[in-house]
Amino acid sequence: MRKNGTVLLLTLALSCPAFAVRPLVSTRYHRIHRLHRIPWNPLFKPSHESLLLQNEEIDRLNLPRIYNDKQLERLKTSGELVPIVPSESLRIQPSLDPARRYCRPWTREFLEDVSAAYYKEFHQQIQVNSAVRTVLVQKKLRRHNRNAAPETGETASSHLAGLTVDLQRRGMSKEQVKWVEEYLRPLKELGLIEPEEERRQWCFHVMVAGSYEEWRRTRTLAEALDSNQTLHDITSIGLPEAAGLP
Repeated sequence: MRKNGTVLLLTLALSCPAFAVRPLVSTRYHRIHRLHRIPWNPLFKPSHESLLLQNEEIDRLNLPRIYNDKQLERLKTSGELVPIVPSESLRIQPSLDPARRYCRPWTREFLEDVSAAYYKEFHQQIQVNSAVRTVLVQKKLRRHNRNAAPETGETASSHLAGLTVDLQRRGMSKEQVKWVEEYLRPLKELGLIEPEEERRQWCFHVMVAGSYEEWRRTRTLAEALDSNQTLHDITSIGLPEAAGLP
């Protein structure tokens, strides 16, 4: 009888929460769930509406969604896609397939502009993580990244048309992130870009509209005219005799 009582007490003790067996949970699980609890309020939050706008621009420009490598190579040969060239202010993620380090000409102009301005401010390079993709590549990407945009439909990834790039956000300071956001804000307001800040990939996804090329040309011309006017004003005023210069 005493033996049975001892067994009963031991059973009750082991069933208490303090002695209960707890399942092992990976560190990665806790890290992901902490990430979900962190408030995420970027200036350019991804949305269904943004994807629609990006696809509307692709349709307005009558650009194809590039299906496979064969079609991709044809667009490179014709010059419709141009290579992204690393520079003092711009680098490319080493793991990015060299065959996909291409984009539309106006998208490359945007990259040149934003990277030059960023380098002037911080003396650091901006990194391109992704550029043009094919439908087949996007389909494969979706298998292990369910947050990636579809390869077909009205919300398909704008990478498929070659006018979009992903700029690395990971590693930037709060000041640098804020600077990039403020650089992109007026361009978005002018309808020249459609940006998103992706959380899981920690990048700035930026679709560049076809009108960027003309806007950039007009701005460059205006700056040149202003510069010439300033030079003209200086030379027309002349140097005062009181300056004592020979």
